[in-house]
Order: sequence, then structure tokens, then C-alpha cells
Amino acid sequence: MVKIVINNLIPKKFLTFPNLSFSDVLDDDWLSIPSEKSGLSVYEDDKKVYVETALPGIDPNDIEITYQDKYLWIRGETKKEEEDKKKKYYSKATNSFSYRVAVPGEVDMESEPEATCKNGIMTVSFNKAEKAQPKKINIKISK
Repeated sequence: MVKIVINNLIPKKFLTFPNLSFSDVLDDDWLSIPSEKSGLSVYEDDKKVYVETALPGIDPNDIEITYQDKYLWIRGETKKEEEDKKKKYYSKATNSFSYRVAVPGEVDMESEPEATCKNGIMTVSFNKAEKAQPKKINIKISK
């Protein structure tokens, strides 16, 4: 058994964070970075930023996508609407999900993001702003 002893040599102010509130923690971007278990993939190429998620068996019409202040929200809910008079339901299965992710980089706000769904994989793509795209630099050879 391990016994933890707090030494009185450590001032108590080092153990508390009086200027940090719970709402400050919730607003931090690091909470919005997708992890391996989030179901989201975020990647980019030279011209676009992509957010990809697997939504198998979900009708694309039941998905709501919102982009505001550098954050992408993907929300949806599925319900079985079938009614069978012979069955007595105690509960009905539903599936709801909500993803919020910070979109990295400079996104071109003049062009509309594009959402596509193919084989249960939904991809939202954002055009990068002109200033965020890589620039090729020509080499001048001096004589």
C-alpha cells in the first residue's frame, strides 16, 4: 500500500489554481483536438483541409453540419420509425452523435465548405486561404 504525504514545505497556493475556472477549461482548443477514439480524422494537403468521419447506416439527411469561429460541428440522430402493432416496445434504439473539432490553419471564408458522403464516410473539405497555401520560390542563378 502506498501512502501519500503532502509536505508542509510546499505552499498550498502551488496546489490550487484560483484563476482557472471550469468554463475556461471547456473553452480551450486542446479539448477539441480529435483523438484516435473520437471517430474523426483531420488532415490537409496543399490546397484544402479535410475533416472525415465514419457514419455507417446514417442517412446524410439526418446529419447537421455547422462551421463557425474555426469550429466544425457534426451532429445527428437516428431513430427507428417503424411501427409494429404486434410488438410491445419497452425502449427503442436511437443513435445520436456530436463531434466538435477546431479546423486548423487559415480557411478561405469566401468559398463554401463542401460535404460529401460516400459508403458511410462523410468528408467535409475547406479551401485554404491564398496566404496559407505554399508558395514556390524560384531560384535566380547569379553569374
